[in-house]
Parts: sequence; structure tokens; C-alpha cells
Amino acid sequence: MFEVLKAQAILEKDYGVAADVWSVTSYKELYKEANDCARWNMLHPTQKAKVPYVTQTLKGASGPFIAASDYMKVLPESIAQWVPGKLVSLGTDGFGRSENRASLRDFFEVDAKHIVLATLHALASDKSGEKSGDKKDGAEAVSTKLLEKAIRDLGIDPEKRNPATS
Repeated sequence: MFEVLKAQAILEKDYGVAADVWSVTSYKELYKEANDCARWNMLHPTQKAKVPYVTQTLKGASGPFIAASDYMKVLPESIAQWVPGKLVSLGTDGFGRSENRASLRDFFEVDAKHIVLATLHALASDKSGEKSGDKKDGAEAVSTKLLEKAIRDLGIDPEKRNPATS
């Protein structure tokens, strides 16, 4: 959570991008509840459809949604179909050794600087508002030049091996 809050501050201060922060205490429970709604809706086609909690909670929220986790990416991706926008997952897929938590998060690219880059990249690639039908907040201001600048400013090595395949 501290890395996400740091990323939020960097996005605002250095790139003029406002970001809301949400905390998920259990992706498993969100997934189970959403799946239960989907099953109920399938079995009760003539009744009012149930809306999963995650969909209700994020209703009206714009953006892409960046999920940063110390767990594998598959966990936040398990609820992607019920998130009302593009979901980008950052997680600790693969194997790595680190002497401390900061090194681990840097290795797996789930630290503040990688969250910032993932957010800017998602905004740049989601300019059309494909999923929600409207232009995303901040998307018009994110260009490939800004992405290159962010990579330099944040000290990210674009040639680093993918931690999921290292």
C-alpha cells in the first residue's frame, strides 16, 4: 500500500495525473461473490440481474485500473471481467531472491516507479475509452515522449530481463 501511495503522489506531482487508491483485502472473496452473481443471473434469466460488489463499488470510476500486489498477477486478474475498465495487474510472478522488501518489489516491478509507469502506459494506450465508451481522465496528456521521459526520470532499465521469465 505504501508503494501505491508513493506512486499516487509521483503521478500527481510529476505528471499531473490524479489517481484514486483502493485497497482490496481479498481478491478471492470478490471473485467468489462475483461468480455467485454470474451463476445466479444465469439460473434466473427473468429476474433482475445481480451486480457484483466490485462492479457496484467501482461504478462511475474512470481510468484504467492498476492492481499492484505482492502476490501473483493472476489474483487481481481473476476479477478483471467485473471491473468497469481496463485492469493492469502487477505482481510477483516468477522466482527471485532479494535481501529486503524494497529489492523484491523492484525486482518484480511492483514498486512505486513501476506502478507510475504502468499507469502512464495504460493511460496512453487507452486513449479511445474502448471499454467504458468515454475518454479516460489524463489520457490525452500521455504521449510516448512522456513515457520515455518517465522511464528515464524513474530510473527504469527497459532492457532488464522480465522477472517472470528470469
